[in-house]
Amino acid sequence: MALRIDILTLFPEMFQPILGTSILKRAAAKGVVEYHLTQIRDFGTGVHKSVDDKPFGGGPGMVMMAPIVVEAVEATEANDPRPATRILLGPQGRRFDQAVAEDLARQQRLLLIAGHYEGFDERIVEHLRPMELSIGDYVLSGGELPAMVVIDAVVRLLPGAQENKETSGNGQQR
Repeated sequence: MALRIDILTLFPEMFQPILGTSILKRAAAKGVVEYHLTQIRDFGTGVHKSVDDKPFGGGPGMVMMAPIVVEAVEATEANDPRPATRILLGPQGRRFDQAVAEDLARQQRLLLIAGHYEGFDERIVEHLRPMELSIGDYVLSGGELPAMVVIDAVVRLLPGAQENKETSGNGQQR
């Protein structure tokens, strides 16, 4: 059965060029992996489909609202009976490395939550209990690029994803 990767994001259009290219595209064409994009704003509130608000406990900036993200996750998970490994991408998470990629490649389903603004309302972590991952100690404008890094690192490890399975981390033959 193919690995299902669900991606929750405010910018699904960012993923099409990456998912439609190279190993990621070929792996999907071979049925090794399935990608499903969910627009978080579809779960937003009001006329403008707002997804952010001031932090619940106070503080600067805006964070993604807990009820919106939780509803998006629950609706997305209802689309497939396989349990999802929930992954929240942000700077405070565990450092993503090859060992984590190998562990994720053994899962049946991944659900990546790409944040924006100043991050996530802490109640999202409390309610969903996701694995929190960081790709490094620097600030990006959102979680989309880290999600793409995780996807690329994981998919290349899936059996049948690459023509030649004996390649090093940089694509060079061993």
